[in-house]
Amino acid sequence: MITKSIEQTVRFGFSPLEVYNVLMDEKKHAAFTGSEVTMSSEVNEEFSIFDGYCHGYNIELIEGQKIVQAWHFVEDGWPDDHYSVCTFLFLPDGNGTLLTFKQTNIPEHKAEELSKGWKEFYWEAMEEYLKNMKTIKD
Repeated sequence: MITKSIEQTVRFGFSPLEVYNVLMDEKKHAAFTGSEVTMSSEVNEEFSIFDGYCHGYNIELIEGQKIVQAWHFVEDGWPDDHYSVCTFLFLPDGNGTLLTFKQTNIPEHKAEELSKGWKEFYWEAMEEYLKNMKTIKD
């Protein structure tokens, strides 16, 4: 199977720990995705997102700095036993965070769709969620 990779960089006006926690806290993750989420904060433990559409397991976790996970998508043409690897790096950037994201081992025919999906269903949704949480705190 031919595979591709996605690389994206996004800036959030929130601390690396806040951005990390939005992804790793299942209640926060469920809130910004509007879906059922189960998330473990332990290495080798499993997660499920978007009501089971995505599932996988944690490979490496450094709180506020790095997440490496194996992701499987329930998609036509995505082999049942195939996982891609998603790496999220959280770098301080002034008063915010520069999130560098890389997903490798994506079946070639799914790469463009997933690239758009990360932008719409993750980065934009996370930004909106974080802004709403800040407004509530203020």
